[in-house]
Amino acid sequence: MKAIITGCLLLLSFIPVKAQTNFYKISVGGGFGVTQSFTDLKKHDFGLAGYGVIDYYFSPFISAGLEGQMGEINSGDVKTDAAGRQSINTYKAINFNTKFGLGTLIDYRRGGFANTIKGLYLGTGLGMVMNSVNNVRKVSYEQEIPYPGKSKSTDLLIPINLGINFYFPDRYGYCRYILNFNYQSTFTLGEGLDGYDNSSVNFKAGKPDAYTYFSVGMRYQFGSIGLADKTLFY
Repeated sequence: MKAIITGCLLLLSFIPVKAQTNFYKISVGGGFGVTQSFTDLKKHDFGLAGYGVIDYYFSPFISAGLEGQMGEINSGDVKTDAAGRQSINTYKAINFNTKFGLGTLIDYRRGGFANTIKGLYLGTGLGMVMNSVNNVRKVSYEQEIPYPGKSKSTDLLIPINLGINFYFPDRYGYCRYILNFNYQSTFTLGEGLDGYDNSSVNFKAGKPDAYTYFSVGMRYQFGSIGLADKTLFY
């Protein structure tokens, strides 16, 4: 009997075992940042915006969630634009998105640079933006007729996120806090961001209105516990 037990223990010692760790599946957070417009108007101006987010984590580096934004997207300049056009869009946006982190693919256990960039991620999604535009100049100089476009509109949007997370543990060693830096490029399926619709004059489709959003924020993780093959901290 002793020989059998010893043999079994010896066999188990040659079987590779992966270390497993727990992680929280839900996070909530928010932050603030700067928008920049890319619309029909030549000047791509800046604005301020805040956001809130809730995410569900399938693993420490793969998530899906909802994000809401509120702030300003500004375009043009009444003093420098050839047609004297300018817009201030007090917008609200919401999108469903997924993110895939680099930590899923690389071995960062030895520390160093790989451990620093494990929180890099790429993501995309789908949502809508609700525009409320104040057009500083609505009428053309030459013909004294209103420029085409709507002050209030809703457009579909496609966000593309590139960012990085930095993880901080609680006193039990689990990841509880995340510092996030995110750069979002958002493409809309409409002409509502600046309130000017050049396509209705030119009778041809132009470039879709877009904006970027660089933000800094914090996340708090909680909720049910998941099991993963990789721990965030070594």
